[in-house]
Amino acid sequence: MTEKITTFTTDEYRFLSNFYPHKKNGEKYPLQVKVIYNNIEFDCVENAYQAAKFIDKSMQIKFSQITPFEAVKFWEDNHSYREDWHEIKLEIMKNLVTQKFTHNPELSRMLVSTGDAILEEGNDWGDIYWGICDGIGENNLGKILMNIREKLK
Repeated sequence: MTEKITTFTTDEYRFLSNFYPHKKNGEKYPLQVKVIYNNIEFDCVENAYQAAKFIDKSMQIKFSQITPFEAVKFWEDNHSYREDWHEIKLEIMKNLVTQKFTHNPELSRMLVSTGDAILEEGNDWGDIYWGICDGIGENNLGKILMNIREKLK
């Protein structure tokens, strides 16, 4: 039976999370993340992804200056996004997650070290597009990670 990693919130698998390297308590894990969106550098995928929801570059820059927890809170409070968002969000996520794992050899090694495990972004916050909640979901983040892992092998 194939192993399954069902959460990216434990210390062991936190590196798979789009919030990595940020910890909720304000600390960071030691490995650095660098992703670029619209010529703006971000230190985690989540912030770049949230910034991509906006056309306004000054708004995008703001997302590069806050934590991913603040970025999600901002999004939840405002719920605005560009008109074409639903058509482009999957490609944007693929690009950002690919950057994360190809720009840092240690993160690349860690992803490959998950072997053939099924990667599921299990969550309790109801995200059934990027992950799995209560056994339901498309798990698009997990699929992206497994695809990148295959290319890195």
